[in-house]
Amino acid sequence: MAIAAALLLAGCGDSGDGGNDKAVALSKEQVRETLPDGEAMPGWKESARPTAVQMDKLYRSQACPIKGNAGCENSRFFGASTFRHNDNAATVTFLVIAYDSEQAAHAAYDVLWDGYYGKRAGQKAKAFEIGSIGDERDARFGTSGFIGEPGAVTQTRVGTVLLWTETAATDKGGIDEEAVRDLAAVLAERARQAQNGDTPSAGLDG
Repeated sequence: MAIAAALLLAGCGDSGDGGNDKAVALSKEQVRETLPDGEAMPGWKESARPTAVQMDKLYRSQACPIKGNAGCENSRFFGASTFRHNDNAATVTFLVIAYDSEQAAHAAYDVLWDGYYGKRAGQKAKAFEIGSIGDERDARFGTSGFIGEPGAVTQTRVGTVLLWTETAATDKGGIDEEAVRDLAAVLAERARQAQNGDTPSAGLDG
């Protein structure tokens, strides 16, 4: 994914931390740790390592590519990692935007889902349930390729962060709703662990 590739070129910056909301604003390092790594993804090969950057003009244009970069207000950090499945060439990109408060993340939720991310699985994509993960959640499954390859996108809010999985496959058997649910659940649980002050450890079952 272009976003994940661009993040690999990012430099370091002040991590920052704090936040006085009931949900903690994550530091840059916590955002990076929230992103699944190779240990959390048995059966998948890391294509772009977990990377987090301080949000600036460039990254706002990538994370919130709608008019005025709407949805990136009060955002602090942006992160991504990408994996390819060893067996079926399915791919998944995990994305995280960390905000300075729960209110800011909530305000951005519908803006980004309706304005951009909800359309990433194709025009004919259909909503499906991903369970009671996070504080808010949406998912759509459709076709993301030129010849009808399956694709899915999920968006979840956990406290002060918005989370996405963008999944695609080269054939119809590459991904299904259950697999997408599992990926979204892992990311959401890692975000919850980070906000609880723990080192994220959730992963897929082998």
